[in-house]
Amino acid sequence: MFKEGAKIVYPMYGAGVIENVETEAVNGCEEMHYIIRIPNGNLKIKVGVSKAEVIGLRPVASESEISEALKKAVSSHAAIQSNWNVRYKENLEKIRTGKISEVAEVARSLCLRERQRGLSGAEKKMFNNAKQIVLSEVVFSKKMEKDKAEEYLAKELFY
Repeated sequence: MFKEGAKIVYPMYGAGVIENVETEAVNGCEEMHYIIRIPNGNLKIKVGVSKAEVIGLRPVASESEISEALKKAVSSHAAIQSNWNVRYKENLEKIRTGKISEVAEVARSLCLRERQRGLSGAEKKMFNNAKQIVLSEVVFSKKMEKDKAEEYLAKELFY
């Protein structure tokens, strides 16, 4: 169980902080909930503690895990599917895992594709979302300001 103040990652939304752990009566049963603040999009999310693992909540990656994930994404030479619909579904599944290495790989591959051929509107949105998810975790993990984290990602992942 996470404690108040814990830095976590919520798949599809990015890194955030558990602001509070509340107990609430639901259908006559006491249930605990995390109240999570996600800076990316200024979201506040309420998640049942019992559902946290199923959803994929996890602690923010360490600095070394971030570095390894970015290196893996850069060195990955996965074949990029030419059919945009299949590519979109594959990338969406990677983002849903919530794993920093998978999300970074999606951001990197979409960045490269954008430079080569351009992206559809849906893929541009996915690229920005993946980039923001990775960025949010870098900000929390490396304790950087957002602009410094953007510079770091530009150098390490999008060069």
